[in-house]
Amino acid sequence: MTQKSLASGTYVCGDQLFGDPAPGKPKACYAVATPAAPVPGTSTTQLKEITGQSGSFTLTTTTSVVYGRGTQTVTKVLAAGTYTCGDQLFGDPAPGASKSCYTAIASAPAPAPAPAPAPAPSPTPAPAPAPSSPNVLGISGDVMVNGAVSNAEYQAMAQKMGTDAAIAYRYGPSSTEYGTATQSGLPTYGKRPSQSMNMVSIQNPNGRGNRGCGWTGWCGNWQVGGPLDYEPGDYSSSILNFGYIADATPDASFYKKSYAPGLGSVQAINVAHNTMSIEPEPSWTRYDGPANDGGALDASIVSYLKSFPLDKPVALGKCYGRGGWCTSTLAVYADGRIVSVGSNTASTMMSTQLPSGKVPTAITITNSGEFALVTVWDTAAMRGQVAVLALGDGCQNCTMANESQWSGNWGNWKRSYPGLPGLGNYNFIKLIGFVDLPESMRAPTEISVSTGLANNDYQLVRRYFDTDLDNSSVRARYFNGDLSNAYARTGMAVVISKSEKRAAFVDLRPLLAYYKQQYFGQSQSGFNSMIANRGTQPSQWPYTFDVAPSQKPSVIKVMDLDNRPTAVKVALAAPFRAFIATQEGKLRVFDLGSGYLNQQAGGTPSDIVERFSVAVGRNPTGITYAKEKGFVVATETYPNTVEREVIVTSRGDRKVQWVRFDANINAGSVARTLQESRMVDPISTEDTDNHGTESYVLSVADYGGKGIHNFLYGTMVWHTYGASSACSKEKGGCKLLNNAAFEYGGTFKVPGKPFHAMGANIN
Repeated sequence: MTQKSLASGTYVCGDQLFGDPAPGKPKACYAVATPAAPVPGTSTTQLKEITGQSGSFTLTTTTSVVYGRGTQTVTKVLAAGTYTCGDQLFGDPAPGASKSCYTAIASAPAPAPAPAPAPAPSPTPAPAPAPSSPNVLGISGDVMVNGAVSNAEYQAMAQKMGTDAAIAYRYGPSSTEYGTATQSGLPTYGKRPSQSMNMVSIQNPNGRGNRGCGWTGWCGNWQVGGPLDYEPGDYSSSILNFGYIADATPDASFYKKSYAPGLGSVQAINVAHNTMSIEPEPSWTRYDGPANDGGALDASIVSYLKSFPLDKPVALGKCYGRGGWCTSTLAVYADGRIVSVGSNTASTMMSTQLPSGKVPTAITITNSGEFALVTVWDTAAMRGQVAVLALGDGCQNCTMANESQWSGNWGNWKRSYPGLPGLGNYNFIKLIGFVDLPESMRAPTEISVSTGLANNDYQLVRRYFDTDLDNSSVRARYFNGDLSNAYARTGMAVVISKSEKRAAFVDLRPLLAYYKQQYFGQSQSGFNSMIANRGTQPSQWPYTFDVAPSQKPSVIKVMDLDNRPTAVKVALAAPFRAFIATQEGKLRVFDLGSGYLNQQAGGTPSDIVERFSVAVGRNPTGITYAKEKGFVVATETYPNTVEREVIVTSRGDRKVQWVRFDANINAGSVARTLQESRMVDPISTEDTDNHGTESYVLSVADYGGKGIHNFLYGTMVWHTYGASSACSKEKGGCKLLNNAAFEYGGTFKVPGKPFHAMGANIN
């Protein structure tokens, strides 16, 4: 580091003025404040050592603790408890030096001239010091040191992605640190008994049934409805993919093997045979025995391991804007590997890997699976970026090389068209470039995206298979005809940085406008040539940003926040809002204006403003979309429709809260709150959707509790079953057990600590 004293004036921060103290490294200029002499009669702050580095200390109240050496320190507000003084808790403000932990004390005031004699005033008590906030605690591994991103802490945390340390950084503080982990008096909701589905196996002793599972194998269980009927009816289920930090040594109930890939799949709910399963369990369609997976490792993950290593999962992403038809999940790993995991229906395998030095922290997918966006830390340039990947999908196990075998594609395109809407069974992925975030956002932690196109607009085309893009007249219908509103032309992503307390807004309109022109606006011969040239090289379709720079999205606004942002979601449809949760316990609602996501044009950065906030639990780590509920627009559970509610998971207070908004999302409040004795350390949740069913089942990823829990929160109604069925509308559906506010569905035990859970309807 080089330091100079400069006179008043304007300067350029660079090597020409200061020399080059760190060749080849990005640098910055900082102002060093000169300490003023103590003012007579005022107090100065001194530090009292608690313990040296690696020593243990106990706090009896919430306390500001300083860690470091000399002027190289970092301060954290810690709740009452016992801690170890070290880099793991505070970060490393003074690399290579021995450090200590201190508390601040006030020294005696400097002497002041004696005042002229005056009558003694009546004694009044001194004002009490302002208490430390119990809502905002320090975060483990914070990359900010003395107000700036520390290179040492940045590099260290980048190496920890996919570990407990990174979870503590991204989603901490935990309920333990807030003192709520041992809360007493929480309800314990009732659970229905589980009953076997074996009697409907095709191999049952009576020779009846059609469930394709072995009589002595795994046919699953049911809890709601009944009696069990041999006829399946309108069968459907919802499959949940979940990511977890694997235990190095699995619990004795698991097979002794490595679960390092940390990605499992379970059936969240199932409706068939006049029954409903609400207990998370292995899907009978893919179950291969406890020794092979048992649900704790997805079957696709087991197959990937034959080709390349997988460990340390970082985040999961799924598309949500095409109701019931976003079938597969993308999982991103700490080494930049991205893989697709599916379900019992859509499970085509596909993978890619980000370049070395690009460390992923979060992933999101546009409404109908057009693009994936991944936030990365570029550890070489010390820069935050968003990686943009084009996605293509199609029929089961089909690729671009075997499109002549197209069959059983559930209505998808006849070819794989990267960047167009689909059903989420991905068979192609390609990194097309990076969007640089501003220098003020080097450490992005979460991202969410929306194209602003509603499900009903996407559903203008129910079967892409029936609209053949090789036909120029069909392409004209998409370009400016009757199908011109069936795909997205706009989009916005919102990125947050927890440490830097900022949010960035990224305009995707250049990208989507370019894809509209490429697919629907060029000549037939140009289209044919482009499709014939699909591939992974930069000049093959889809083209990279270097080949076609006009498509590159742009950062249009960066906003400072007065507290750490911990979660983000962008509304899938109008009115266009972004929801950003902050650590003290607020869900902040940002107006995105009427231009950026209206499928037309317009919008200015000044349109993006914070409108209001809703108080929620402390350290809200997850914001979940409420899912569609069969054929119902509004219900008793969702009187303003699901688009007017989000579900907020607050790790600090062990709460899940449904936040309900008015019709125009100009005001909101908490409509219901779930707290339950079994829910120990929730980080994220997922609402279930299901074909023809009002399925009010919430799945909770319980990190400290090492399990996936299901909780019911509304009456189950089967809309595609007859009036005589157990949960028909005519019978009033199947209500919650004991008419309680919630019902416990069950828990799937995990050989590690789950942090993400995402699911989709599977027919």
